[in-house]
Amino acid sequence: MPRWLAQVLLILLAAVLVLPVLALGASWFGFDAAAQDVLAQMAQTVLPEYALTSLVLCVSVAIGVAVVGVLTASAVTLFQFPGRRAFEWALLLPLAMPAYVVAYAYTDFLQFSGPLQTWLREAFALRGRVLPEVRSTPGAVWVFTFTLYPYVYLLVRTALSERAAQLMEAARLLGAPLARRIRSVALPLARPAVAAGVALALMETLADFGVASYFGIQTFTAGVYKAWLVMDNRLAAAQLATLLLLTVAALLWVEHRAQQRMRFATLRGQRAGSAEAQPVRLRGARAALAVAVCAAPIVFGFVLPVLFMLRPLLGGWDVLPWDQFVQWSRNSIWLAGLSALLTTAIALTLAFAVRVRPVPLTRGVAQLASLGYAVPGAVVVVGLLLPVGWVQERWPEAGVGYWVTATALGIVWAYLVRFTAVALQSVQAGYARMPASLDDSARMLGTTGVALAARVHWPLLRRATVAAALLVFVDVMKELPATLVLRPFNSDTLAVITYNLARDERLGEAALPALTLVLVGMIPVILLSRTLRQK
Repeated sequence: MPRWLAQVLLILLAAVLVLPVLALGASWFGFDAAAQDVLAQMAQTVLPEYALTSLVLCVSVAIGVAVVGVLTASAVTLFQFPGRRAFEWALLLPLAMPAYVVAYAYTDFLQFSGPLQTWLREAFALRGRVLPEVRSTPGAVWVFTFTLYPYVYLLVRTALSERAAQLMEAARLLGAPLARRIRSVALPLARPAVAAGVALALMETLADFGVASYFGIQTFTAGVYKAWLVMDNRLAAAQLATLLLLTVAALLWVEHRAQQRMRFATLRGQRAGSAEAQPVRLRGARAALAVAVCAAPIVFGFVLPVLFMLRPLLGGWDVLPWDQFVQWSRNSIWLAGLSALLTTAIALTLAFAVRVRPVPLTRGVAQLASLGYAVPGAVVVVGLLLPVGWVQERWPEAGVGYWVTATALGIVWAYLVRFTAVALQSVQAGYARMPASLDDSARMLGTTGVALAARVHWPLLRRATVAAALLVFVDVMKELPATLVLRPFNSDTLAVITYNLARDERLGEAALPALTLVLVGMIPVILLSRTLRQK
């Protein structure tokens, strides 16, 4: 392929992947008196509530995931107690739980008419509400804390095991007690990991739609959908989506800064030596406390939600819509499989281009593709539908709106924007383990271009490629906001039908697709736990 043609294709690919951001930016060029009036009305009515609720939610979730993630990571890394090896991988289980599934499970069991409050009123002759309202901001904080803490747990555990080990051992040899070693050595070195993990958790919190919508919380994401679908105001939706995107961009900057600090600590730690700090053995009450600290997040974030969803599932087993469930599963698998195939192909193309020609163009396209995962689903929807609306108004005979909203084109496009970054990260990790001398040897033997990718790179990238496809497949299966708006007609997925059934208070019927999503979500957890066990 000529070099100029390859460059043109890369530029077109970059345009496709960043279209939502470009469309939101372009919407502000038409800022006129009407747009200013809309923004002023939002500032006087809904915008303060959106901002305050999102701020309270983010601050509370940040504190929750930081505390739970640091405590659990410190326990399994610095101490030895019964069950420690099992807790190392079990603490990852909440990653398999979509936050909106956890919200449905807790609501079904703890609401006013749920089994727990009903039993309490009957057993103790009580009247009225016995427990606080689940569908509230504190309830959402609880859900997000116990489903998103693994982001902090993973990074802090890596920081403590790889970067603090040598210095912890040196401090012990100098006579520092355990409390001082943790306070003065371990926690300061883990601070960048905590910041990066909290930033990732907050990006997921701001991008969420299922929990906010089901609990009736007025966040920016819920406001974007309300402005577009309820108020039918594209301008208001674009303005809210822009504010949400700017907030996520700030969090992404914090996460990148923290990752850079972690890499700096790694290099300094590697110069210190190879000695490892031995975990402190706990006994008696201290061991029991460590077990409780590690078991509580697993119970609240995975065990109880699964049990809560199993109760209505087993109780209504005979009336479940099995025929419809097969259709929902088929739609989900088809969309997820197609998206996984396309995103993996794009990731392989980009990674190969960066490998053979690491020029600013290829690197820039790869970086633009890597930003997609940080873009919330609500922003992707607005960013895709805005240009579609503009084209439809000017050339209605082209039927662009039909192809984007009534076929699989729009939803697959949204998946490519969001999840190409997931596949690209896995493929690039595979390339990072491949020495550059292999390419030099192949070129000396006359193998270049596509032959180099097929005969040299592909055999070494198979595992990374399969992992990339599986990760994208699982993410697409669980994705709700973009799927809810852009899915083709009469093609509900497991995620959409779970949301619709739970919104209609048919939690017994929602249990089956919800638990199916949990089982699918176990795939990356198993892969991740196996990776962490490898030395």
